[in-house]
Amino acid sequence: MSNKKKGLGRGLSALFGDSKPVSENKEVNSVTRVSIGDLSRNPYQPRMNFREEKLEELANSIKKNGIIQPIAVRPSKSEKGKFEIVAGERRWIAAQRAGLHEIPVVILELSDVESLEVAIVENIQRDDLNPIEEARGYKRLNEEFEYDHESISKLMSKSRSHISNTLRLLTLPKDIVGMLEEGTLTSGQARPLIGLSNASSIAEEIVSKNYSARKVEYLIRNKKSNSNEKIVDANILKAQERIEKILGLKVNILNKKNNSGKITIGYKDLDQFQFISNLLTKN
Repeated sequence: MSNKKKGLGRGLSALFGDSKPVSENKEVNSVTRVSIGDLSRNPYQPRMNFREEKLEELANSIKKNGIIQPIAVRPSKSEKGKFEIVAGERRWIAAQRAGLHEIPVVILELSDVESLEVAIVENIQRDDLNPIEEARGYKRLNEEFEYDHESISKLMSKSRSHISNTLRLLTLPKDIVGMLEEGTLTSGQARPLIGLSNASSIAEEIVSKNYSARKVEYLIRNKKSNSNEKIVDANILKAQERIEKILGLKVNILNKKNNSGKITIGYKDLDQFQFISNLLTKN
């Protein structure tokens, strides 16, 4: 099927009141209470793992204050009178821990693609997915529901390059994917490793030495260079960052083992070129 939507999808608009009523005269966005056992998790839920300490904090809050925001659900396809969670699974799990028997819900009439759409957006906006969960959500939109990168970009209010770069993380080796899921590696640190044959060993070095994303970029550039060049020199990196800050331009310093090398200054237009030229030729 083709579901290449632009802007706000209908699943999302349902959450804001622009939707049709469901059966049995139950209006969309009207809050009702249902048995906690009548709910089941959303098979399209992009989040696989919930942080244990956060669940406990939420459960304690629910014990004290109840569920303040209703859980969004849709009627179950297989069991009459049952419901599938669209958004709010973390609250549902915490409510069970808090010992609740009934919880407030908002019943929506949504298709599978709309359910996935809402689940992804709800998670990203409320309790961020890790980069891999985010990427898998985008991948499902792309492969199962035929959203192209531009459509996902508009739906999520993120740049197209962000969507593409996030999806590319899924091509990394499994051990690096695991690091991203655990939070020991950030997407900024992992992205330069895409396509490298020795990505796993470099990832271990990044984690053990706690390199910033900027240092990782410098590290990868040097590792791609010939063996006569230094891998990483903190002093060179600091000098590079200092020059970039002064010039306001992209600078790359390539320093070899014999301390020879080159400094490259990038420019985007003739004005920047003239600025560099004036600096270098100034008496």
